[in-house]
Amino acid sequence: MPTAPIVIRRRTGLAALQLSDIWHFRELLALFAWRDVLVRYKQTVIGILWALIRPLLTILVFTFVFGKLGGLPSEGVPYPLLTFAAVLPWQLFATALGDSSVSVVGNAHILSKVYFPRVLIPISAVIASLVDFAISLVIFLIALAVYGVPFSPRLLALPLYIALCITFGLGLGFWFSALFVRYRDVRHLVPFIVQLGIYISPVGFSSDIVPERWRTLYALNPLVAVIDGFRWCTLGQPALRLGEITGAVAVSVILLISGIYYFRQTERTFADLV
Repeated sequence: MPTAPIVIRRRTGLAALQLSDIWHFRELLALFAWRDVLVRYKQTVIGILWALIRPLLTILVFTFVFGKLGGLPSEGVPYPLLTFAAVLPWQLFATALGDSSVSVVGNAHILSKVYFPRVLIPISAVIASLVDFAISLVIFLIALAVYGVPFSPRLLALPLYIALCITFGLGLGFWFSALFVRYRDVRHLVPFIVQLGIYISPVGFSSDIVPERWRTLYALNPLVAVIDGFRWCTLGQPALRLGEITGAVAVSVILLISGIYYFRQTERTFADLV
């Protein structure tokens, strides 16, 4: 009995993203993520303690520069906690963006040897960054208890802001990881974006000091909603305006979808260019 012919059609719309590959290769994705975690601290003296030292040093610097020297207001909460609540999502974003941007070039040795969805590479880098974040988050919760800040049901909303942070970082990561294969200038561009971003995001200060006329433009940076959301969930800071949250979600989702699409359109050339 003759079999029906197999017809290959060009995928369009959301089907072109081939998101089902992520689920079908989920075990390989977990393996890549675990490998990234092990490699990050391989042959280091203090190992995973870097996940604590990095945010703590950042908090000390910001507390001294902005809190002590600059005298910026802390909205009635201890300044170290105000900064800690911002450093957590900021370092999650910075690590996710930095690691995912170089992930494809960093895995050049396996791209031409075996088939697997290349989209797994930047995703695994972002998942690995969640390990550092989880460790720092536990320390932050302990710090809240030490300072006597009561835990609130608002903490239940924290995963939503973590998801928004990951969406934003992964969207940019897809773009830059694909661009890095062809344009090695990305090696210099990403650290510049991270360095600039820490000053245009409310890491060392409260968003309340931003003039009202600049709030709409300022809120187009999704990290504003993420950081202010973290402070609202943990410190009881004023809630975000609906328009600011909507804008942050829209920008992040657009970046993610367009990033995956561009990555998919260019991945067939990765093995020849890396």
